[in-house]
Amino acid sequence: MERPLRVTFHEELADLEASLQKEGDLVVRSVQAATQSVVEQDLELADEVVSFDDEVDDAYLAIQEGIQSLLARQTPVASDLRLVLAILHNNLHLERMADYCVTVAKLTKLAGDTPAEPRIVAALADMGVRAEEMTRVALRSFQHRDLVRAEALVDLDELIDRTNRRLAERVLGLDAERREWGLRMLVVSRCLERIGDHAVDIGEQTAYLVTGEFREFTDASRPDIPRS
Repeated sequence: MERPLRVTFHEELADLEASLQKEGDLVVRSVQAATQSVVEQDLELADEVVSFDDEVDDAYLAIQEGIQSLLARQTPVASDLRLVLAILHNNLHLERMADYCVTVAKLTKLAGDTPAEPRIVAALADMGVRAEEMTRVALRSFQHRDLVRAEALVDLDELIDRTNRRLAERVLGLDAERREWGLRMLVVSRCLERIGDHAVDIGEQTAYLVTGEFREFTDASRPDIPRS
């Protein structure tokens, strides 16, 4: 006996959301490895991060194609449509987060064996841990439709932003020998900060899914919480 069309639709939608969570797990691994590679100046691990991005890209494309196929055969309405759109947006955010990990890995390789400044390395390690945490929180908030957890991402993001600003000041104070290294680490810091921003964006999609209205968690005009 043929199953009702609507049941099949919801099963496909559930499969897409499950695939998104699996992609998110890949991104968490990328953030971990990218952070470790730059903190420990592990060039082999940096190469692995770059290669691993192919898995994230494959997951991204599979979800995109799945959504296109679903929309070509179905016309979702109301909450179903919100979920499809949220998955679409979050898929893009996750893919971009992984791209930032690749940039971190490539900068690690460019920095080579240049003597590192311990305080800057410690700051990057802290940012990496927080970016990983934010990614996990964002994914769980979406999975459980947890608006409170999603909104908590704003405070976590501010911690990364503060460290990013302090790191910039430390780079400016480096001697000439380590200045080029410092500038590369400044870009690494920016990549980790952007991963946090994308995690907040995923949280905003959770709020959209729960409330039916899209809103940014922070006011872009506020100088104390920069968004980009």
